[in-house]
Amino acid sequence: MSALLKAKQETLALRLAALSQPAGGSWVSAARADALARLQAMGLPGRRDEYWRYTDPAAFNAVTPAAVTPAAADAVVPFDAIERVKLYFVDGVFDAARSDSLELAGVELSRLADVAGTDSHWAAELYGKLEANGQKPVERPFAVLNTAFAADGLLIRVTGQAERPLSLIYEQSSETSDVLLHHVLKLEEGAEFTLLENGVGAARFNSVMEVEVGKGATFHHVRTQGRDSDRSAITHIFARIGSESTFKSFTMTANGTLTRNEAVLDLTGDDAFAHIAGACVGDAGVKHDDTVFIIHGAERCESRQVFKKVLMNGATGVFQGKILVKPGAQKTDGYQISQSLLLDGDSQFLAKPELEIYADDVKCSHGSTSGAIDETALYYLRSRGVPKRQAEALLVLAFLAEAIGEIDDETLGEEIRGRLESWLTRHTND
Repeated sequence: MSALLKAKQETLALRLAALSQPAGGSWVSAARADALARLQAMGLPGRRDEYWRYTDPAAFNAVTPAAVTPAAADAVVPFDAIERVKLYFVDGVFDAARSDSLELAGVELSRLADVAGTDSHWAAELYGKLEANGQKPVERPFAVLNTAFAADGLLIRVTGQAERPLSLIYEQSSETSDVLLHHVLKLEEGAEFTLLENGVGAARFNSVMEVEVGKGATFHHVRTQGRDSDRSAITHIFARIGSESTFKSFTMTANGTLTRNEAVLDLTGDDAFAHIAGACVGDAGVKHDDTVFIIHGAERCESRQVFKKVLMNGATGVFQGKILVKPGAQKTDGYQISQSLLLDGDSQFLAKPELEIYADDVKCSHGSTSGAIDETALYYLRSRGVPKRQAEALLVLAFLAEAIGEIDDETLGEEIRGRLESWLTRHTND
């Protein structure tokens, strides 16, 4: 055993000593046992791991999270202009009293905590399976930890066109809440579904979402994170995308001491689409990391990665994105762009874009840039009477527009734009 692996397993042992696996029936117990065995073999990451060299995992490795005072409620409730089904989780526990009914036309919806004690469930074919497939070639130990120990989450089976979006609202009440949530979604052939997420969730938040998008199905996902909280969060999306289907995910992140969003999207059917985008705004002390891996394993598929970060007062942004085109995945169209706008000389953007291509008839591109606000454009706006703060906000929003444009729903897109503009108003100095 190498010294590095030994150190990773010792770190894991300390973490495991403070955890206990929830009880469950045969299907979930088998998945949890498999995950625990995989986790014990790999350990928890350190700064010497290739995909953690830009982001220190110490906060996620710690036995207990640092105490964080729960944030005040948003003055403007996210997604409130959207007619939606609202489900609340407080410190990772489902709040039935405040939530809407779990019944939603076109959707079969249940809680992991409610069905984990059964010996069979449709989610057995997916729970922990997509996560396990996403461990190669890069290990993602905190997702495995989640599969092994998460006690709750939602199991969502979409059989048609859902009549309304489902909105998951995460709230924190305890200063030391340490949350593991695991969601499983299965979209049957031709189904269509929109999932919204928002809220702080916990002092330390770890979520996994496994999504299977069946033939001709469409999945839309929009979430907001952070606001002005000091919390740490790591999220994971593992998606298997079938033929002629569409997967689209957008994340807006505002502050948060440490946020890492990981995604592994596997295009397994011909003529499929996978778009993932993010807009991040960060102030002093913020560390924000997007790590994305898209696998093209079929013909005539399209993928897009569009990530924009606006950083100030020493904030750090990270982007690690890869497109893998397997042999035979001809006519692939892969696009990746990661850009940062640095509003001062103390902030930094660290990027690692990658392409790995084993097919000869493809169109793939990637690019990464980092720079300051265009002084000429700023001067132009100010010379026409636009105050400096407003002019900077206009230029920043123009910079973020490509990422926001990945949201298909115009109402949701305008909401995200408004929230970013509000954040800039609070944080940009005259």
